[in-house]
Amino acid sequence: MQRRLRIGALLAAALVCGVALRPAPADEAKKPSEEDYELYQIFADTLDQVERNYVKDVSRRELMEAAIHGILNKLDPYSNYISPEDIGRFKTSVENQFGGIGVQIGPENGQLKVISPLVGTPAYRAGLESGDTILEIDGQSAEGLSMDDAVKRLKGEAGTSVTLGIRHPGSTSKETVTITRELVHVETVLSDRRKSDDSWDFMLDHDKHIGYIRVSGFSRDTAQDLKKALVDLEKEGVKGLILDLRFNPGGLLSSAIEVSDLFVSEGKIVSTKGRNHYSASASEIVSACLQDNHRAVVIGERTWGKGSVQNVIELEGGKSALKLTTASYHRPNGKNIHRFPDAKETDEWGVMPDSGFEVKLNGAQTGRLIEYRRKRDILVGKHSKLLAQKDAGDKPAEPAKGDSPNDESKPADDEKKDDKKAAEKNEPAASESSKSDSKPANPDSKPAAEDGPKPSDTAASEAKDPPSKAFVDVQLQKAIDYLSGELARAE
Repeated sequence: MQRRLRIGALLAAALVCGVALRPAPADEAKKPSEEDYELYQIFADTLDQVERNYVKDVSRRELMEAAIHGILNKLDPYSNYISPEDIGRFKTSVENQFGGIGVQIGPENGQLKVISPLVGTPAYRAGLESGDTILEIDGQSAEGLSMDDAVKRLKGEAGTSVTLGIRHPGSTSKETVTITRELVHVETVLSDRRKSDDSWDFMLDHDKHIGYIRVSGFSRDTAQDLKKALVDLEKEGVKGLILDLRFNPGGLLSSAIEVSDLFVSEGKIVSTKGRNHYSASASEIVSACLQDNHRAVVIGERTWGKGSVQNVIELEGGKSALKLTTASYHRPNGKNIHRFPDAKETDEWGVMPDSGFEVKLNGAQTGRLIEYRRKRDILVGKHSKLLAQKDAGDKPAEPAKGDSPNDESKPADDEKKDDKKAAEKNEPAASESSKSDSKPANPDSKPAAEDGPKPSDTAASEAKDPPSKAFVDVQLQKAIDYLSGELARAE
């Protein structure tokens, strides 16, 4: 981009962060002293006594991993051990890519259901739809199959195939489809609704030229994908932008810096202090950078307050890993961002909304927002649409010319991502998993009256539940109202 895009509003409610895998620096190992050897001997003797004399048999690996956990428990909440059982899922969360067919699944009454295909993936091109029941995987029944086992069967190396028995919504027959796995990239740059070809429509209000971009994580491709979205918005004449960072689990420090650099032409982005820095709570870095450099108005709630940076050290040749806090970071104005265990609400930590722009949600409202976002992001297939029309007594609508989102001949170029548990636990929102955060949105969802954001009656700092059953994203509406006012004054 030749010039920086002017941001009018920024929604920020970042949580914890992901991390990147790096080998440990070989030249920084501390040589053990004689006293250290004595301490090692105590540990070895304890291990030997437990193995030989404890009332029950305990494997040496269990004991060693328990010892590792004990060591890390003396540190901070973000330093932990990643076992061989968890390393695959952890790497997926870091890289935001995996070998598979690209589908989000979940259990329903003992059956395996498709929540949504990821746009542009093999599952999407093969015609899998939201609401499909997966009856068989490679000839074996999927009934009663656990999510972990289902994910293991669906994932695999790119180039390998899996054969599924599928029943579409409203159908009684089984359809058999063989899908070749690919390297699936989980997208982190999203919007509120999709176009007819299932690509994201980043212009929230075409009349007022207000753009809307959700960043669900900070992976290696986030800055590049965000830049493409910004270029598209500039071509459409965008005048104001809402950057939504709510429920973002963080990610790579380098990605946060690259994203911030898209909006800041000069000035400090972030400062770190420590040994090595590879990842951090990226959402808070971006929020603080844009706020301190006066490039955005922060709207919503105070951020989580994670001002530490983790380095991941591979163990056992990459079979396991140690995630260790190695540095801290501060916002551009030099103020602390980390919330320490004894921190008070009145202390300086996290990123606060700008004055007059705090919009708090209670637990129930947060849950409704997550569920609203989840439903809105699901791609509704043609079978589900026809079934809904039939149930409503409507005549099935003829699709518009070129408007066939699940037509294999017209795959979109976009994919999709992630759930709140991922944000809380540094785990991937898994395609081909029951854990996901933002599933792909309804392709033709020009929001109906009850779906889209509504004008808020007041700008109260404490958001209240609306009187009707219709969901209102009051934080997003606050951003829309602010931008609308700013643009009206500028005209």
